[in-house]
Amino acid sequence: MHETGMCDEIVEAVLREAEGRQVAAVRVRAPFAGHRPDPAVVEQGFRVAAAGTPAEDARVELVAEPPAVSCGGCGARTPATDALALVACPRCGGVDVELAPDTGVVVESITYQQDEVRA
Repeated sequence: MHETGMCDEIVEAVLREAEGRQVAAVRVRAPFAGHRPDPAVVEQGFRVAAAGTPAEDARVELVAEPPAVSCGGCGARTPATDALALVACPRCGGVDVELAPDTGVVVESITYQQDEVRA
């Protein structure tokens, strides 16, 4: 997935969940197949997408991992660590493989800024 589109979607999801609260940090898990998302590019894209919102100053932690594939033959669900795993099951060698349906960008956690204590 292109980082710019991914960042727009992440910010939209974070803002829906935040319901107006100031966001301090976001942890995102993103699959990659071939092109590993660059954390610096994601950070910059997030800043642009979040400008003027309660998430504009949030830190972004990106956890990039290979997408999961499911095998129709043996039922295995394995990470696609190379291009061959997208075509043939790493466990049984069968070619009835497809990307697992839940493989996608996931906002794992959102940390909110603490309200200042007034004395």
